[in-house]
Amino acid sequence: MDSSPSDAWFDLVPTPMAEFDEQGRWLRHNRAFETLLQVAPQAGQSLSTLPPHVQQLLGWDSPLALLGRHPDEGPQPTCATLPSASGPAPGLLSAQVHTSTAHPDGSRRLLCVIAAPSAAEGPTHADGGLRESLLRELSTILESSPAGIAYLRGDTLVRCNHRFERMLGLSAGALTGQRLDILQAHDPRIKQVATESIARLQNEGHYESELEVVSPGQRSMWYALSIKRIGSSTKPLEAIAVLSNISRTRAQKAQLEAMGRHLAQQSDRTRAILDSVFVGIVTLDDNGISWMNRSARRMFGGDLPDFVGQPLSTVATQDLDHPFRMTDYLDDLEDGQSHTFECQVMGRDGRVFWVVGNAVVTMGEGKHRQLTYALLDIDRRRQAESRLAEAEATLKRIIEMAPMAISVHEAPTLRVLQANKNASAFMQRDLQLPLGESLEDIFPAPQARLLRAAMMTALDTHKPLHREHRVEQANGSDQIWDVNYLPLSSDGQPTDQLLMVASDVTEQRAAEKARLDAAIAQREMLVREVHHRIKNNLQGVAGLLQQIAARKPEVASAISEVVGQVQAIAQVYGLQVGAGGPLKLHSVVEAIASSVQRTFGRPISLKMEGEHAQEWRLPEAESIPIALSLNELLTNAHKHGVPGREIHCTLRSDDQAVNILIDNTAQLPEGFSMDRIRGGVSGLGLVRALLPRRSSSITITQAGEQVLTQLQLTPPGISLSAPPPTLGEPAGQQYALWPQ
Repeated sequence: MDSSPSDAWFDLVPTPMAEFDEQGRWLRHNRAFETLLQVAPQAGQSLSTLPPHVQQLLGWDSPLALLGRHPDEGPQPTCATLPSASGPAPGLLSAQVHTSTAHPDGSRRLLCVIAAPSAAEGPTHADGGLRESLLRELSTILESSPAGIAYLRGDTLVRCNHRFERMLGLSAGALTGQRLDILQAHDPRIKQVATESIARLQNEGHYESELEVVSPGQRSMWYALSIKRIGSSTKPLEAIAVLSNISRTRAQKAQLEAMGRHLAQQSDRTRAILDSVFVGIVTLDDNGISWMNRSARRMFGGDLPDFVGQPLSTVATQDLDHPFRMTDYLDDLEDGQSHTFECQVMGRDGRVFWVVGNAVVTMGEGKHRQLTYALLDIDRRRQAESRLAEAEATLKRIIEMAPMAISVHEAPTLRVLQANKNASAFMQRDLQLPLGESLEDIFPAPQARLLRAAMMTALDTHKPLHREHRVEQANGSDQIWDVNYLPLSSDGQPTDQLLMVASDVTEQRAAEKARLDAAIAQREMLVREVHHRIKNNLQGVAGLLQQIAARKPEVASAISEVVGQVQAIAQVYGLQVGAGGPLKLHSVVEAIASSVQRTFGRPISLKMEGEHAQEWRLPEAESIPIALSLNELLTNAHKHGVPGREIHCTLRSDDQAVNILIDNTAQLPEGFSMDRIRGGVSGLGLVRALLPRRSSSITITQAGEQVLTQLQLTPPGISLSAPPPTLGEPAGQQYALWPQ
């Protein structure tokens, strides 16, 4: 750092001067002292090492007398003879040693001022010229000094350089020889500082202060004021005042303070942010832990003062290779590099938990290494991982022990990722599980396509899917599997796996079929019994009606029609006794024709035409209306036909409909039309009322001497029996698989 203006002034003063402290240590001297005595002591050098004449001149030949002198007693006069080899003009030198008041550091300082050398003769004219030359040089030096320097005597400013006046905002020569009261009109604050300094110098030997000078039209300037008293305190006040410009220093200081406040605020803000995070932050310096955030304090179970200065190993477990204890790995890290680790930590409260952390090395001030640890409590995660591992192991054991076939497939390739032993039966493998294989590698192509379609349906819909598959074994028997497909995915993630759970339900389905067959057989037996009793009752009713007709001939014709209808209904129930489900149409036609033939004694010939004549069936709901209609048409043919002639009845069928043709010898009334016949309770009116409109039609026409009646029946009033279903793949395949 550059020397102060007072040091520069001290060095440029032409009077030889030197300064030392009461401990006998050399402080400083000016050029005139070095030139006169031809010695250049170093700062801090002991006075005892100096030549004897220098010690005499400084008064250090009798230090007790020098140090026992009070500053108020004035300076201590000394003298010494200058050796011929020590200067240009040997002779007697005299000096005065001034004792200053206590220095701010508590020590006293002494100033030795050497007077002009004396000789036997008085001063010459050349000496006067030399002094004038030195005075001019001193004035030039003072004017060129960057500091403002002034000489005070009492409250009067005797002399100052121009810079001193410019610093105070005054013109040149405005202060020379003036009393300090003149400053009151210029700037009261400067006058106050001057008055305070004079009062302080009466009791102390030195005064320092800082003052602000505001000049019109200019920015304010700050100066350091240093006033040092010279001479004894018993004499009138004499002092040297030095003004140094410290505006830039104060501005820089203000900037540094503002920067410091900003950094402090930023540091507080950063620490507040770090206190709010869930990660524990610990900083260490050479002495140990220096700071921890709230999460770290909560982890370690204590407050910051409990850990400051402690090593981080204070929260380590007993493991010898604990990363908080063995820190050799940090020696290889450079600035900004980090090291990741996992370890257990034991807090002050006795809790032991797992953490994952990063140790970061940074370089602080003075290239000191600083460590920052970021710790995350993963104890819950570790416990969750442990529980998950236990759950996975338990689930794996359950899967292996489960009586079901369980497999996990990769989506969307559907390759087998995992399967238990029972899955080998579903996949037709003995012991070796097809892990990593696709469906096409495990099953034949038709079965692989079927399984892939079901699995892709479950994956596309993202919903569980239930299917039943039938597997044909090598021995020819069928094995039925109840299969559930379940897509597996994490929350918000696409499906990545498919779980298949299959159960062998062959015996269960066989038992269900046996129970169903038994229930159907029992129902059919009950229905047959009911139908048989209805038939017997109807036949009993028909017998009673016939007895009434025999006793009352006047109503015999009407009763015979009713008897025919009752017999027709009885024939239908008689057919249902031995049949389950829809009745065969040809059986109904045969039974009605036989009943009419027995009732009236009229021969009826019956023929069946067409390859599907035996396959058409009547639903139960349509059987009685069709039977009554057919009974009425045959009865009509008997009543209105030529007696003794045979009635022809033909059932002609194809794969679309059935036509029942009745041909007899008769004559229709003039202008007869079936469209004019309205529904009634007998004759063609009953036929019109009973026939289903959507699936039947009837026409009656005259063909020569013959009357041709055609009754056409179409689905859904009748149905064509389907051939028995063919299950499985064609013969020759080892096994087949398809949905139930």
